[in-house]
Amino acid sequence: QVRLVESGGGLVQAGDSLTLSCAASGDTKCIFDMAWYRQAPGMERELVAKIGNGGDARYVDSVKGRFTVSRDNAENTMYLQMNSLKPEDTAVYYCNADYLRGCETIDPKFTFDFWGQGTQVTVSS
Repeated sequence: QVRLVESGGGLVQAGDSLTLSCAASGDTKCIFDMAWYRQAPGMERELVAKIGNGGDARYVDSVKGRFTVSRDNAENTMYLQMNSLKPEDTAVYYCNADYLRGCETIDPKFTFDFWGQGTQVTVSS
C-alpha cells in the first residue's frame, strides 16, 4: 500500500554534510507522521527525527542543531539534512511512515508503520 525509498546515503568525512531523501508512493493519503531512524552495527535502532503533517519536528538530543528534517507533502517526500557529520552518525538510516488504515473513511481501523529499505551513511574520521 505504501512504498518508502530512501536515497542520498554515502561515504563522507567528519564535518561534511549529506541530505537524505525518502520518497513515498502508493496510498500516501493516509500517511501522517514520518520519521528517520538509524541503526549502527551492534546498536539498537533509534529514532533520529520525526515530523508531523504540519511540519512540526522533533530530534534526538545527539543531532539537535546539526540535522534538519523537512517534508514536502505535495511531492510525498521527506528529507534529512545532516550537517557537521560525526563518525557516531554512521548507521543505516531508515525512513518510517505512520499510516492510518481507512483514513478516508469515518471509521479508521488502526495505525501501521511502513519502513524503507535503508540507506547507508558512513562518516570517516
